[in-house]
Amino acid sequence: MTAPARFKQDDIARAVSGVIKGGMRPGRVEIDPNGKIVILSDTVAPAVEPNPWDTCLGKA
Repeated sequence: MTAPARFKQDDIARAVSGVIKGGMRPGRVEIDPNGKIVILSDTVAPAVEPNPWDTCLGKA
């Protein structure tokens, strides 16, 4: 006997739809054994210029 699924296809469709409406392009969807849905972006975030204050404050 198998355990019931912790998520439904509608749950995934809703999550992906929300991500798209938020402006992100989904690249991959992962679902952990507990049913947590993780959506990874299709693109990498753009590089950020280093802040010169990070050096002054010892963060770099």
